[in-house]
Amino acid sequence: MYAIISTGGKQYRVTEGDVIFVEKLPYDEGEKIKFDEVLLVGGEGETKIGTPVVDGASVEATVLKNGKSKKIIVFKYKPKKNYRKKQGHRQPYTKVQIDKINA
Repeated sequence: MYAIISTGGKQYRVTEGDVIFVEKLPYDEGEKIKFDEVLLVGGEGETKIGTPVVDGASVEATVLKNGKSKKIIVFKYKPKKNYRKKQGHRQPYTKVQIDKINA
């Protein structure tokens, strides 16, 4: 069984036992969370498609870690104008493990 959930403005295809990285959520490590925005539930010969979400469906997960991804360099410059700007960015994330899909 699999589901497509929406969180942080992105959509993820998940199955039970998956470990995914999502946009930072306001939960601590070890906490149980519930994703209610389930767009599709499939598997076992039957597929339920939501309009826009599937009624009564949810996905339960456990927060494994909060962290920051690798640093990316943002470098801006304008030729012949002596303008250079170097900036680094580390995007925060939450690592979650999918425990159960309720459909």
